[in-house]
Amino acid sequence: MYSKILLPVDLNEEASWSKALPTALALCRSFGASLHVVTVMPDYRMPLVGAYFPEDFATKAHEALSQAQHDFIKQNVPEDVQVQSVIVDGSPWEAIIKAAKKLEVDLIVMASHNKRKFADYVLGPNAEHVVHHSKISVMIVR
Repeated sequence: MYSKILLPVDLNEEASWSKALPTALALCRSFGASLHVVTVMPDYRMPLVGAYFPEDFATKAHEALSQAQHDFIKQNVPEDVQVQSVIVDGSPWEAIIKAAKKLEVDLIVMASHNKRKFADYVLGPNAEHVVHHSKISVMIVR
């Protein structure tokens, strides 16, 4: 049923993956699917923002994030699951949808989390946007 599953993770926020990762791994094993771990890096190249960072900041940040994501995968994804590390830039929900389309995934598995207590009762803003704008199936794990 599924051959490629995308899992967005915020490496600084365990709630973004602590429940969604086991679900994605179970689905990968059940269907023999590959897992595509996506982390979104803010776009530091925008003129207004970029002026405040050194010229090579985005490159160094991307390299550090890539290393952190590889470490995350090594620690959390068993060797029997085929996995791909993906770093994308931009707005989280837009970047997740673009990555899903580019990678031609069948399913996006993501957590619904938010740091604000009241918002815990509804979908987090990124999850909500992905659900509403994606043409790919989305599974929200609470």
